[in-house]
This record gives sequence, structure tokens and C-alpha cells, in this order.
Amino acid sequence: MSEDVSHLVFDCESIADGALIAKVRYPGQSLSPQDAIARYQSELMEEKGTTFIPYTFQVPIAVVVAKVSKDFRLIDIVSLDEPNFRSHVITAHFWKGWEIYKRPQWVTFNGRTFDLPLMELAAYRFGISIAPWFKNDGYRSPRNRFSVDSHLDLQDLLTNFSASRFNGGLNLATKLLGKPGKMSVTGDQVQQQYDDGDLKGISDYCRCDVLDTYFVFLRSMVLSGKMTLEKEVEITAESKAWIEAKAADCEAYATYLEHWEDWSDPWESDAADAEG
Repeated sequence: MSEDVSHLVFDCESIADGALIAKVRYPGQSLSPQDAIARYQSELMEEKGTTFIPYTFQVPIAVVVAKVSKDFRLIDIVSLDEPNFRSHVITAHFWKGWEIYKRPQWVTFNGRTFDLPLMELAAYRFGISIAPWFKNDGYRSPRNRFSVDSHLDLQDLLTNFSASRFNGGLNLATKLLGKPGKMSVTGDQVQQQYDDGDLKGISDYCRCDVLDTYFVFLRSMVLSGKMTLEKEVEITAESKAWIEAKAADCEAYATYLEHWEDWSDPWESDAADAEG
């Protein structure tokens, strides 16, 4: 099976390390981890209008990966270390999986500035060697800012490496295709979900983000000439059937389908009008 996987579409959800925040930002103040997080979030809200803590103070708590074939078909989706969701195990499985599947292309949306740096720093934190990821191979080095061989950031693709801004993010890119996008949860709510003990809810939210990223990936392959629109429509239908087959045993998939809308194909409408 490893030789069939050419792309790994993934998304990360993370939580703040309150003890680290207390040590780095508030040394000598004897703040509890919870109080340190709350104080930092309050400062961020006042300064930047967000409570989202930088990835450098976070650890992954849910990472979901979609395995995708060379012809862009969905093979499987897994949530790493479910149901335990141990950050160190998630990190080890993430990088080991990349090796096992012979270093396929990572696919993300804004993963260049968040998801991959988070997973690199987690490997640093937990003492995990990822030497192949740091291989120096000139332009084709895995970490090269402008190489897409090892990592395709769809936001980079759509903005020409941040030459423009993609206002609306993954949610907008997804809804342009009639897919669910953000439903009831957003990324800045994950910390509260974790505090409430809802680890499965975090994983389910991440799972839906991966589905969104996958469908944006498919359309991006049409945009860049790697696949025809007709093939994308076919693969999307196959993927929906795959989700439907899993929905009875996965609440996230059932919810995703409830918010599914089929993309309105203008070319199909034009053809129908011409025949009429």
C-alpha cells in the first residue's frame, strides 16, 4: 500500500503549553498553567483582536492525515494516536508515516506558516530525529521555501507565495466549491474544547478540515493543469461515496454530509441551455 500513496493531506489542531508560557512570558510570577494561558490570551485579544496563541507555545493534540493516490483519489483518512491523542506519539507517527510511505508530498492550507513548523518544533521538543526532512538537496530540499515537491501549501499556490492575500482562507476556498467549510467550530475554540475534555470533538473538527483541504486540493489540480475538470467531478463523487460509507461509524463524516452542497457546474448549465 505504501507505494500507492503520493500525497498526504493533513491538518493539525494544537493546544497551548501553559507551563511553558508561564516560564517564558511570566517568569517569577508563580502563575498556574491555566492562568498563564488566560493572561496571554487576554493580552493577545487586546493587542491583536485574537486569542490564538503562537505555535511556538503549542503542542499538537490532533493530527488528521488523508492518504491520496498518484491519480488524486482518496485512499483513507486517519487521526493519529486516536483515541489517546498523546502529543509525543502523534508527532512520532506523523514523521514516521512520511518515511513509511516513501516521503510523499505533504498537502496543506497555510501549512507553511503553521502546521509544518508546529510539527518540526514538536519533533525538537520530543527529541525525534527527522533528518530526511532537513536534507540539503539544493532547490529540491524538502524545506525549500519555494519548492512544492515535498510540500504543497494550497494557500501559497493561490496567492503566488503570498504576493496577494487570500482573505477568507480555507473556509472561503471550500465554500466556493459548495463544500461545508467551517460549520460550528473554529480553530480558536480548540483550547476550550481541550479544557472541557472533548478530545474526540477536536479530532472530528480536524477531520472535517482535512476533507475541506482535500477538495480544495482537487480543484487546485484542475487549476494548475494536473487534472481535468471532468476527472475532478468524478473523483469528488467517488470521495462522497467513500464518506457516506463511513458516516454510520463516524459522527464527523455524518455532519460533513449534512452540510454538503454539490458544486454548481456552469458549463453543464450552458450545455443544457443550448440543448433546450
